[in-house]
Amino acid sequence: MKKPSPSKKSFQLLALAALFLAPLHSALADEDAPPQVKDVVIGLSDVFVPGGFNSEAEAYVVANGLFPNGCYRWKGAVVKNVGPQQHEIKASASVSQGMCLMVLIPFSKEIKLGKLSRGEHKLKFLNGDGTYFEKDLKVE
Repeated sequence: MKKPSPSKKSFQLLALAALFLAPLHSALADEDAPPQVKDVVIGLSDVFVPGGFNSEAEAYVVANGLFPNGCYRWKGAVVKNVGPQQHEIKASASVSQGMCLMVLIPFSKEIKLGKLSRGEHKLKFLNGDGTYFEKDLKVE
C-alpha cells in the first residue's frame, strides 16, 4: 500500500478542517448581524385608573404587567376610540431575537388617552391572545 505524499495529506487535512469550520463561521457571522426585532401585542396584568379628570385635562391610566423575558421592551399603546365613550387599548412590545435573560420582568407604564368628553368612559384593554378586561373612567 502506497503512503500519501505529505502535500496530499496536508490538502486532505485542510479540506476536512474547512468542512467542519464552515458551519462555525456562518454561526459567528450571524452573531455579528443585528438581532431581528418584531412587535407583539402584550397582555396587561392590571391597570390603575386615577380619578379627578375633567374634560379640559389629558386623561391617562397606568398599566402594569410582566414581560416573559429580558428580550421584551415596551413599545407603546394604541388607543382606538370605537364610540364617543368607548375606547380600546392595545399595548405592544418589541421583542429581539437572541440571547435573553430568562426571568419575568415587571413593567409599569403610563398610557395617555387624550382629552375625553364628560361622562362615564369604558376602557377595554385587549391582550394578544384575544382576551380582554374593562375598566371605567369618569370624566367630570
